[in-house]
Amino acid sequence: MLLNLRLSVPPELVRPVEDLLGDDPRVAAMTVLPGASRVPVGDVVLVDVPREAVSEILDALEDLGLGQAGAVSVTEVDGAPFHGAHRAERIAPGSPDDGVVWRLVREQAEADSRGSVSFYAFMIVAVALASIAVITDSSVLVVGAMVVGPEFAAIAAAATGVVLGRLEITRRAIGLLAVSFATAVLVVAVLALLARVGGWVTPQTVTKARPLTGFIWHPDHWSFVVAVLAGVAGVISVTAGKASALVGVFISVTTVPALGNLALGLALWAPAEVRGSLLQLALNLAGLGLAGVVTLSVQRAWKVTPGRLRGSAGRPRRRR
Repeated sequence: MLLNLRLSVPPELVRPVEDLLGDDPRVAAMTVLPGASRVPVGDVVLVDVPREAVSEILDALEDLGLGQAGAVSVTEVDGAPFHGAHRAERIAPGSPDDGVVWRLVREQAEADSRGSVSFYAFMIVAVALASIAVITDSSVLVVGAMVVGPEFAAIAAAATGVVLGRLEITRRAIGLLAVSFATAVLVVAVLALLARVGGWVTPQTVTKARPLTGFIWHPDHWSFVVAVLAGVAGVISVTAGKASALVGVFISVTTVPALGNLALGLALWAPAEVRGSLLQLALNLAGLGLAGVVTLSVQRAWKVTPGRLRGSAGRPRRRR
């Protein structure tokens, strides 16, 4: 799998950048467009590079000062049916699926740690769906609520901040989770109170036997194990760019269902349900967070690049 790097290079860095990339055998193709960049002023350099080599090349470009003086963008190449691409893939060590572009991971974490109207809307809708699942004892709605819930992105961002030493990202992500959880529970609890006034629900609605959704507030050691496994899978999906696998992560943990049950327990005052929901929530968050930190730390320590960049031999590469 190749990634395309689009570089806007100011005149004083054109020669160093061309020398750096032109002598790297992992560069499958390079195109230079003199004077094509207007902001910033300079040349445009397009290079196709195997995914597993991108982090090191981006670090080398940063060492040259391109991140400050120029511009860099990264896009995925859908297909590269030419010999040079296959040659570069063979030269680059490791598998494309194991190649983590840490600058992109950090950028995604920064974005996911910031709240938005859509994030809060998804959270409220997901918790509302979860509460209806409890009322109707519907496992289908539980799955739907899990898929709609946006919380994993913020959990992964918090773990990324810890591993990359960007604690401001972690603080923002944890704050986002806390405020969005509280907001969703409050909104759904108010709606549940209105439903109670209208005779739609009663305390017995929550406390009665629920064979299909009772597991939401009955956590056990397997709840933590599932959360850990889901966290590992989720982080690998994010770092490897395999978003399709995230759906399985969403429907493996009961974070949002626990919030829905909590909202109902508070509105209809069922203390046992509240305690069980809080415990389920805590186990899920702990498992996901721990798995995220450990998995990212292992990936961070798993160095697969032997330093093929010109001029980099014997020089330690800064990690970001």
